[in-house]
Amino acid sequence: MGKVYLVGAGPGDPDLITIKGLKCIKEADVILYDRLVNKELLNYAKSSAELIYCGKLPNNHSLQQETINETIIIHAQQGKVVTRLKGGDPFVFGRGGEEAEALFNYGIEFEVIPGITAGIAAPAYAGIPVTHRDYAATFAVVTGHRKDDFEDDTKWGHLAKGIDTLAVYMGVKNLPFIQAKLLEHGKDPSTPVAIIHWGTLHNQKTIVSSLGSVLETAAKEKIENPCMIIIGEVVRMREKLQWFEQNPSQNNLLFSEAY
Repeated sequence: MGKVYLVGAGPGDPDLITIKGLKCIKEADVILYDRLVNKELLNYAKSSAELIYCGKLPNNHSLQQETINETIIIHAQQGKVVTRLKGGDPFVFGRGGEEAEALFNYGIEFEVIPGITAGIAAPAYAGIPVTHRDYAATFAVVTGHRKDDFEDDTKWGHLAKGIDTLAVYMGVKNLPFIQAKLLEHGKDPSTPVAIIHWGTLHNQKTIVSSLGSVLETAAKEKIENPCMIIIGEVVRMREKLQWFEQNPSQNNLLFSEAY
């Protein structure tokens, strides 16, 4: 049997991968990578490594999840070192739990390498701390959609009234539903909202609106995925703390020379 590493590649900026994650790329015989993984990271793979694209677009999956699981298992059973490279963190809306469970069921050794998730990284690059002593003592990550056969059971009442900062993943398509649920359960329409497109990359774009008018703002700005949606009073800190979009070149740490 080989071994499988479920690696979080971080939110987009290749410098944000962990050292251990980079080691797993360098040692892999096979790398299965997702759409939001920065392709620069693949330059550190062995020349003999097999690279398999597993990217998913909304309603257009290059490989179904079951096929990805099977592919990982087949290569591991051949005695190979397999690195499953996933955007952000494997266990934060990354289906890493499903892949780990499949490996367990087949008796294949695996290791999980955490990654920096977009829910904290994208707002940080937009100048928005998800917690702040003056604004937010609670923070929740929320998926913008569920599996097709799941009824929406997100506890919108608790999210609206009990959580200070919401970080919504994959929520652009369902933004009207998210807005309606939060307002229905008493969230103040004046609550600031930030939508961060391509967070941590040189083309990052952030728009700021209010919960009551965010649909009109998003339509005007023609916002598309991938985006992080941050809802809460901490968004107001962006006026003072935004640092990246004013000079995105300052984020270039010469990754190619770092290792």
